[in-house]
Amino acid sequence: MNLLSLFKNSNNNNPQTLVWGQDEYFNDYIVSSYLKNAEFKDLDKVVIDCESEGFDELIAALTESSLFSNRKLVLIKNPLFLTSKTTKKQQKQLNELQNIFEHLQEIDNLIIIEASYEKIDRRKKITKTVLKNFNFVELNIRPYETAAIIKGIIKSEGYTISQTALQLLLERSDQVLDTILSNYAKLKMIVPDKRITEKAVSENIDLSLAQNIFAILENALGHNYQESMTRLNDQLREGTNPIQLLAVFENQLELLLTVKILAARGRSQPQIVKELGVHPYRVKLALKNKFTVQKLQRLLEKAIELEFNYKNGTYQNDNFIKMFILDV
Repeated sequence: MNLLSLFKNSNNNNPQTLVWGQDEYFNDYIVSSYLKNAEFKDLDKVVIDCESEGFDELIAALTESSLFSNRKLVLIKNPLFLTSKTTKKQQKQLNELQNIFEHLQEIDNLIIIEASYEKIDRRKKITKTVLKNFNFVELNIRPYETAAIIKGIIKSEGYTISQTALQLLLERSDQVLDTILSNYAKLKMIVPDKRITEKAVSENIDLSLAQNIFAILENALGHNYQESMTRLNDQLREGTNPIQLLAVFENQLELLLTVKILAARGRSQPQIVKELGVHPYRVKLALKNKFTVQKLQRLLEKAIELEFNYKNGTYQNDNFIKMFILDV
């Protein structure tokens, strides 16, 4: 299965493709997988990085014939010509590229553009030409879409994963795409039958730093103070300072508080997920929390005051953060 099909394509029938997304690691993963398709195996592959090799190398690669086959595949990375970073000195080269992209039907070569930028400059003539003449695939995904995309990637690569294993993989990767893919790559080397189980994830993927810290307050909120203090002491021994811990606690409390308020206003779980742009599982956990809005507000105020006192030097040892946890 072509991984690009998991995303919206402007023209599936057009082989000339522009892939755009903010996450370079994720873009590389999707493009690399796409280039392994059997239809490309006989093509001479050329990679040009515009930031390190410049436009002259790119123009040569696009216009010169292949030495080894009738066609070649040109992968363009960091296409500065689609951004506002180009200079007047580069205008002649931009005009040449503009001309090439306007006459793609006269070129036998296949062109894949991988743009790993926060945004591309859609006002530029060359950008408009590329968007018109290429199949445009946007890889930017919303947090609540992560699970479906990862599940699609796993399925397309011939692996299976249970829903509980997928949820655990996402949790232990902090819902971060790069981390999820890295952990998934580790699991692919471990599972013998291409079946990723909850046990495989649990035994081979460690809790992330943020998740370990998250569990401190989560256990305290559930009045499991012994487990909470054990985890807190572990983090302090490993060098995590109270200010770092409090930053995660505050983020955790802010989410709980916001979810509680939105739920009280009649928002459903899916509506809250879309409104906050966070993973559904975090909202699900927040909705299960039994603390009142007033209690969460007081805890958040205490955490903020505690962080302030650590930052200004009033508090210097670990006893104050331990007292905060025991007072939850």
